[in-house]
Parts: sequence; structure tokens; C-alpha cells
Amino acid sequence: MGTESETELRTLRPEEFDRWWDHLVRAFGGGAASAEERELDKSLTEFDRSLAAWDGDALVGTSGAFSFRMTVPGGAVVPTAGVTMVSVSATHRRRGVLTSMMRRLLDDARAKGDPLAALFASEPAIYGRFGYGAATLQLIAEIDTGRVTLAVPEGTDEPRVRYAAPADVLPGCEAVYAALVPRRPGMLARRPGWERAALVDPESEREGASALQCVVAERDGEITGYARFRTKLGWGRSGHDGTVTLEDLAALDPASEAALWRFLFGIDLMTTLKMRARPVDDAWQYLVSDIRRCLPQTRDAGYVRLVDVGAALSARTYLTPVDVVFEVEDAFCPWNAGRWRLTGDPKGASCERTADAADLVLSVRELGAVYLGGVSLLSLAAAGRVRELRPGALAEASVAFGSPVAPWLPHGF
Repeated sequence: MGTESETELRTLRPEEFDRWWDHLVRAFGGGAASAEERELDKSLTEFDRSLAAWDGDALVGTSGAFSFRMTVPGGAVVPTAGVTMVSVSATHRRRGVLTSMMRRLLDDARAKGDPLAALFASEPAIYGRFGYGAATLQLIAEIDTGRVTLAVPEGTDEPRVRYAAPADVLPGCEAVYAALVPRRPGMLARRPGWERAALVDPESEREGASALQCVVAERDGEITGYARFRTKLGWGRSGHDGTVTLEDLAALDPASEAALWRFLFGIDLMTTLKMRARPVDDAWQYLVSDIRRCLPQTRDAGYVRLVDVGAALSARTYLTPVDVVFEVEDAFCPWNAGRWRLTGDPKGASCERTADAADLVLSVRELGAVYLGGVSLLSLAAAGRVRELRPGALAEASVAFGSPVAPWLPHGF
């Protein structure tokens, strides 16, 4: 077999897509994928940002990036390379194929002017060495709706909730999503075509549940929120035992959100509501009668990497005034290594190279973890991942890097 030096890495050609995609499917378990999924992925693939690794005529690795824009603290929407489709053939592990692809993707992101890169990690242990830090969490819950009730505050002007075919209300739902993007760090502005991803619904992936269903909340004919979900009817010795699985929910105001949750809690013959990939500060947690019976848990979600430290730290705002010098370690992207002075406040920020003495020492991985405001510098320092050289600098920077709302990356890619 070929060695690392014999492996050729090149930009994906359109005529190679089917082989590339088949390799990816095999790497992630080899399950059956629908023609609809294949065609959607092909239409969304940015061929100039997609890579194929070859050992002779054998395809041995895939990777790519999407050109996204991510909301950062303060509401700015920053160009972000959405790293995706990463696979290496089991026959070519530990030969440098993954490293060469990660190197090329970050070089390309820098050349395109993306201050950030982000990804979802199928194996979290992999990406820290390339400078990605776990920046967002997601909330998972399984609610016993037969025993847990939902209390909507009195005086709430609830909108109308109605069933709708998911495709029929897609433009209105996308308008709701777009309006929410600037409100929460981590959210991605959807590029044209990405709205169709939410409606891909192959029967092979339903696990016996219904086709995708949708309800919308409306006021004066305008959609103010939506929920997409599936139902699966079950029967036990005591009677019905159905499950609702929530795929997506978004709303413009608390009343619309509460109305959607109330609907989901009250579907006939259903006794369990499952949800995954929700923000950790999701509002329903403060409306339920018994949070313990909701079995909430969190897990890692989005990983963030600063491609350009100066541009990235200048793009966001800070909760409190901050003036701190970071000594940044970044062996994989050496252009980031060295000292950076960050000055900022709730109105704006600047981050420039400096020869001044460092106040804090950390790697670019830790900067990625704290960048969206969901991870504390103090917590990382307690784990030995951040060193304080100037007394008081750690507390100052930790507070400033916070976010009023939990960061969340709901847009899969």
C-alpha cells in the first residue's frame, strides 16, 4: 500500500462526487442512504472547498468545508468555515492523511478570509490537536408527559397553532429561523438551499416513526414559530404508550414558544416527548412541573477554532471592559502564535499583535472553547489549561468573555 508521501490530496472534481460520497457513507457505518440525501448533499457541496485523498486510483480520504456565517457575542455574523465530510479509509489510518486534510482546510480558510472554523466531532478526541475547542453544549431530554405538566403564565396572548405540510410553510419557518440567528451566539445564517436539509425524510431513518410533521404558531396570518416532529404509537399492558420525537422548534416570542411546547405535551396517545440538540437554557425547563422527570442531560456539540486570532477576537463584543494580553500557543497554525492585546467592551473590540508582557497563557484550543461565551476561562484555568501571569487578569477576562444567552449550534452540517 501507499505511504504518506505517495498519497495525493487534491480538490474534489464533480465527476468524482459519487465515489467520494460512497466512501464517506462507508466510513460512517455503511448504512443505506437515500437518493434524496445524495442529491441534496451534491447540490450543497462546495467543490472548490472539498478535498479527496488518493493512493493511486484508490480514494482513501474525504473532507470539505462550507462557507457559513456564524453569530458571535454582540450579534455580528462572522465568516466561518464549516468543516465537514471528514473520513479516512480504515486501510490508511495513521499515515498522515487526516493531518494533511486538516492542514489544507485551515490554509484555505485563512486564504478566503474566514476568521473561524467550526465542526461537529463524530469522535471528540480527534480534533483538539488541530486547535478545535468544545464551544457549545446541547440539551437532551426524555419527558414523561403523562406525569409532567406544562404551566404557561397567565395573561399570555397565545397565537393560533395549526398543522401544516412542512414544505408548504417552509418560507415562513425560514423567516423565523433567520430572525433568530443574530440573537444567539453559535447560530449559522443559512445559505440558499440549506433550508431543504430539514425536510429530507427517508423512511429508512424514521425507526418506525411517522413521516415528518409540522405545526406553526400564527398571529394575523404571520408565522411566529414552528415545530417539526415525528410520532410513534406504542401500546403497553396499561394502554397507549406513544412517543413524540422533536426534530426542530423555533419561535420569535415567549408566547409562541410556550404554545408550541403545550401542543407537543398534549398530543393524543403520546406519553413521552424526546428531544435532542436543544440549547442548554431552553425555556421549557422553566415551565415544567417536575424537571427531574424530564431526564435532562448535556453533551458536547459544536467545536470552534480561531483561524485568525486577531480578526476573530476583534469581531465579537465583551460583557465588561477588558484589556488583556494573551500568549497564544498554536503549533498547527503558527501565524496565530505569540502575544495579542485584546481591548474591548460591550460596544466593540480590537485585538492586535503586541510586545507587551503576557497576562494569560493558553492555546488556541482554549480560545476556541471560550470564544462563544459558553465556557469559562476560570473553569479552564482550574483544569490547568490557562495560566495567569498577572493577578486579576483571569477573572477580568473570564467575565468579559461571557454571553447573556447560552451559545447553540442547531444547524447541522
